[in-house]
Amino acid sequence: MLPKVLVILLNLSLILQSRVLGPPAVVENETPAQDAVVYGPQLPPVGRKLLSEETKPVVMKTGRPSGKLPEASRILNTILSNYDHKLRPGIGKKTTVVTVEVSVNSLGPLSILDMEYTIDIIFYQTWYDERLRYNNTFETLVLNGNMVSQLWIPDTFFRNSKRTQEHEITMPNQMVRIHKDGKVLYTIRMTIDAGCSLHMLKFPMDSHSCPLSFSSFSYSKSEMIYQWANFKLEINEKNSWKLFQFYFTGVSNKTEIVSTPAGDFVVMTFFFNVSRRFGYVAFQNYVPSSVTTMLSWVSFWIKKDSAPARTSLGITSVLTMTTLGTFSRKNFPRVSYITALDFYIAICFVFCFCALLEFAVLNFLTYNQSKAHASPKLRYPPIGGRANARTRARARTRARARARARAHARQQQEVFVCEIVTSEGSDGEERPSCSAQRPRSPGTPQGPRSLCSKLACYECWKAFKKYFCMVPDCQGSTWQQGRLRIHLYRLDDYSRVLFPLTFFFFNVLYWLVCLNL
Repeated sequence: MLPKVLVILLNLSLILQSRVLGPPAVVENETPAQDAVVYGPQLPPVGRKLLSEETKPVVMKTGRPSGKLPEASRILNTILSNYDHKLRPGIGKKTTVVTVEVSVNSLGPLSILDMEYTIDIIFYQTWYDERLRYNNTFETLVLNGNMVSQLWIPDTFFRNSKRTQEHEITMPNQMVRIHKDGKVLYTIRMTIDAGCSLHMLKFPMDSHSCPLSFSSFSYSKSEMIYQWANFKLEINEKNSWKLFQFYFTGVSNKTEIVSTPAGDFVVMTFFFNVSRRFGYVAFQNYVPSSVTTMLSWVSFWIKKDSAPARTSLGITSVLTMTTLGTFSRKNFPRVSYITALDFYIAICFVFCFCALLEFAVLNFLTYNQSKAHASPKLRYPPIGGRANARTRARARTRARARARARAHARQQQEVFVCEIVTSEGSDGEERPSCSAQRPRSPGTPQGPRSLCSKLACYECWKAFKKYFCMVPDCQGSTWQQGRLRIHLYRLDDYSRVLFPLTFFFFNVLYWLVCLNL
């Protein structure tokens, strides 16, 4: 019994000794440098003070940077806890007003064939939602595109869009900013291919207004309306515009109410006004057409006997104008009306065709004249040749008839008279000769029938069809007297003056009308 008691007492003494000697050993290990300056009895309170100073700053440093994040999360969780994103703000109480702003990044290209244009915009929509109000030091909360689905967003759609692309690189280009007073700003970037009805009647001096209209898809004007923020439309003109054939002249807007079976909707529309650059069309169409028309006039300076040269030049001009007319419609919408360029090319085609037709008429009349007097050397040889007496007598008769006609013409008023004259050369070719004469007075009796031989009158009536030969004694009505006479062999001379003058006056009238419309 006694040994057990001794063992217990020994253990108690060891435990008490370890408790008394433990704290000084820890303090000596943690602050060995202070032992030389501060005495032992002062070590324990100094050690406890150092431990308190070390623990408190650690807690404060970890709490300060992470304090705002739980605060923002708490605010967002609070306002979204009882929030229903399927219902619009102020439902059943008031109309939701959405303020719109647009920033244009790029405009173009404008496709004439498809009648559409491409535009890259940043679309801003602002409205007030009382359910999103909060009281805190945070002025705004910025949310990315992943949070958009948890908020109510206006169901805006573009009415004349054909294709719409939302950008998602590197993240969806959407942003929601919530203010503490409940104001919400929703921003999205889109590229839209929108339709643009082009009226090409004045092409290529045309101007167009390409619209971009938008409205709500399901909310009528009694539930939601749009309004401009002082019509703030930012145009970045220094950006790379792709309006290759057009000038950007400005922008305008319009607000209207459109009635549909689903109700009356507020439709907002802004127009991009553009005008066509004239240089490209001028060098591609107007200059070649004018030059080809002038080239067809070269045939007027070529002899009428050179039928292959004049025919090939005329046909080439006509085919060239046909090709130009087809080329001008290659990249053009299939409209049913005639444009200003089509009219100009058509007139140039008419000029080229008339130049070819002039030679055809001249060659036809010359051929008929030579056919009526076939073998002129045998029928009307020179008077000094070896012709028979009958031929000489006929020649002398015609000479006397001409002499009497000249004597009679001197007594009449001067007008252009066309008669058949046989040249005295070696070929004996008959050519019409137009001279100035005076018409006979009403009281003067008509001269003898021999003033115009039967052959001359017949040829005059047949070849000139009563419009080119106005000899008073020729067969025909009295209304032909005093009319304009046209020399058959001078058609080229007339055309050299008539065609350029007509084309010049046409161009003056054409450009005055087109540029002033």
